[in-house]
Amino acid sequence: MLVYLIRRTRGLMTAAALASILAGLFSVMLIAQINTALTSDAASRASAAWAFAGIAVALMLCRMVSTALFERLGQRALAELRSFVAQCVAKTPFAHFERVGSARIQSALTEHSNNVAVLFVSLPVILTNTVIVVGCLGYLAMLSWQVFLFALGVIGLGAVGYHLVHLRAIRYLQTASSEQDRLFGHFRALTDGAKELRLHQDKRHTFINQVLGASVEGVRRLRTHGMSLFVISTSWGQFLMYAFIGLVLFVLAGNGPNQTQVMTGFALVFVYMVTPLEGLLINIPRINMARVAASRIDDITREMPQGQERQASPRVPALQRLELRDVTHQYYHEQSDDVFELGPINLSFTPGEVVFLVGGNGSGKTTLAKVLVGLYSPEGGEVLLNGERVEADGWDAYRQLFSVVFSDFHLFERLLEAPREDLDEEGNRLLAKLHLQHKVRVENGAFTTQSLSQGQRKRLALVVAYLEDRPFLVFDEWAADQDPLFKEVFYCEVLPELKRMGKAVLVITHDDRYFQLADRLVRLESGKLLAPEQSADAEVEVAPSVAT
Repeated sequence: MLVYLIRRTRGLMTAAALASILAGLFSVMLIAQINTALTSDAASRASAAWAFAGIAVALMLCRMVSTALFERLGQRALAELRSFVAQCVAKTPFAHFERVGSARIQSALTEHSNNVAVLFVSLPVILTNTVIVVGCLGYLAMLSWQVFLFALGVIGLGAVGYHLVHLRAIRYLQTASSEQDRLFGHFRALTDGAKELRLHQDKRHTFINQVLGASVEGVRRLRTHGMSLFVISTSWGQFLMYAFIGLVLFVLAGNGPNQTQVMTGFALVFVYMVTPLEGLLINIPRINMARVAASRIDDITREMPQGQERQASPRVPALQRLELRDVTHQYYHEQSDDVFELGPINLSFTPGEVVFLVGGNGSGKTTLAKVLVGLYSPEGGEVLLNGERVEADGWDAYRQLFSVVFSDFHLFERLLEAPREDLDEEGNRLLAKLHLQHKVRVENGAFTTQSLSQGQRKRLALVVAYLEDRPFLVFDEWAADQDPLFKEVFYCEVLPELKRMGKAVLVITHDDRYFQLADRLVRLESGKLLAPEQSADAEVEVAPSVAT
């Protein structure tokens, strides 16, 4: 992930890094100029002052350019990262998306992406301070190579201690990152389950204190341990620096003619180097947090394979006949705590036909609908569109045949599916048909509000399905949240109108009083289609093609 971002921003990254390196070099030159001025005579101080001023101005400009470019890089990296993850989510097959889970995806789009972007904001400090520390060490070597070697040993000792603590800190941060994915799931439950939490006091207290609270505390504890270890290692490094200054001034200082100048230079450079070294040690944990976050995003995006569903043709063929032939699909079934097999299913649909799909809870009706519309790929059998098998690279084009209102439907802010001139007029006509004209309108291709009851929002979803104007419509328990008036409108007005328009319609329903309005009644039990004589009610005539 980090390599991807750096490759996408290579030019800007090079310019920003160069400005940071120059800023570090000018900082070292500045401290060298200060040390020279302290030991120079009055005659040479005028030229030294001009040199000092020029270096200071150059340092200021380089830092301004570096910080501005890296800030721009950080924002661009965040945008690129979120776009990349969003593209992965949009392109991955639905079954893979369900396995990854929305909580992990939300975590990748927010916390993990922010941690990666912060790295780019920290890079100018890291690069500049690295150059300053290395440059100061080089300057010390010029003053006295013996004391320089001693300084190198002290820094090496600090680096070993820092590295050992650093490894343990990273493990804490990685564990905290995994726990945060679960925490995002609890945050979603806090909002999605708002009604249930308010209706049940014990449930609310248990969730807040034991489930959500434990997860919040777990993330806090793990991150605190990890960052505390970084602070300890930073303090250890600072102590070694000051210990070295003390040794140089009070132990190693000799009585040679230039020894005072050398010791003054060492003390000055080391005092100057402490702040960049502190900045370096403080910002290194951000690199590690960014690595952990990028690794989490890598793991998530690897579980969402891309490029598997290339659209064979941008044009969707007209629907003449759709057939499921010996189609099977397996999934985990909660009621039986076992792998549930749907099928083999043999079923066909034609335009201008209304089919009701009925069956008990857990019989596989919604799963069959998802297989039918191409959200789930069948493990066995084949799907035929107009007599031709739908191949692996044609599923995306195949899905464009359908408009679906699932029981867990989602309404977007805008009517993204149907950009046309008469969209507002047609949408408002449908709203009036569903008695919603006094609560909501379509203006500029968007609903004026979605703050409605669940039943009313389902009517908005029905309007969206109408406006998409696709040849096959699927309704998953659409009437379950409607009062008797709108059930009557749906079954006796909407479905006949769709039939007259030549649409193929599949309705998943339990409303047996309307079964006689279907052209065919298909009954599903335990994942199997029942034969007509087994599924027929005494009062309902079932077409002979129910099993075909």
